[in-house]
Amino acid sequence: MLAAMGNPEAMGYVNAVVRRSGSSFFWAMRVLPPFKRDAMFAVYAFCREVDDIADDPGDPADKLHRLKDWREEIERLFGGNPRLPVSRALADPVDRFGLPKETFMAVIEGMEMDAAGGLRIADLAALEAYCDRVACAVGRLSNRVFGVDDSAGEPVAVALGQALQMTNILRDLAEDAALDRLYLPGDMLKSHGIPNGDARTILAHPALPDVCDEVAGLTGKRYAEAEAALSACDRGTMRPAIMMMQVYRRIFEALRRRGWRRLDEPVELSRLQKLWVVVRYGMF
Repeated sequence: MLAAMGNPEAMGYVNAVVRRSGSSFFWAMRVLPPFKRDAMFAVYAFCREVDDIADDPGDPADKLHRLKDWREEIERLFGGNPRLPVSRALADPVDRFGLPKETFMAVIEGMEMDAAGGLRIADLAALEAYCDRVACAVGRLSNRVFGVDDSAGEPVAVALGQALQMTNILRDLAEDAALDRLYLPGDMLKSHGIPNGDARTILAHPALPDVCDEVAGLTGKRYAEAEAALSACDRGTMRPAIMMMQVYRRIFEALRRRGWRRLDEPVELSRLQKLWVVVRYGMF
């Protein structure tokens, strides 16, 4: 990486962000050649920075202002004058892999939805639009780095992005409700007789498991679509995406086994389960 080699401080910062996250992403990206791995770490660090702003418990107006600062920083990045460590680490990947400015902006737009406070999703189309900004857009950036062409990569980005984000939504229902966020589509809630109101009150409604089952059914379809789309790509090229899918699919299956009445009961994979995915899908 030309920019990273010229700016070890920026890449040191990015690596620290990724390692602190404790995410499965770290191990999935370790299978890449160093120049692609560093590019993906920079992309992840950008996503982590803007996501942390959106999740900050502070004033929504302040969070939106800080995200506006990131919009300006992306403009500086594409103008050849990045100032922040993460955007300096992104400079070479943007040039080397042709990462589009509008895709970074889409991620920020999704975080602005989270940051505004009192988030509600009107219907399935709105949920898919949200997923497109915060997850599918990241998949599009990742595909450019992995080296799959856009025609083959787009179905992966869409299906896998939606599957992963819907898994996050189903996993984090209680945590999001505490922040007055509810990503379950409002039309689904209404069809099951759940009125609008406080997010935590909605989660306590006896019909909520029926809504979660409906969203889970859609999520399962997206995993199947992602698997089919990945099978049309070179397996070696898309190893990190396959590993991420396998990790999240197991989380999703564990959520379904737990059910939707014990939302405070955490669901996560053990280190041994994650290691098995690394060995099974990362070494071939």
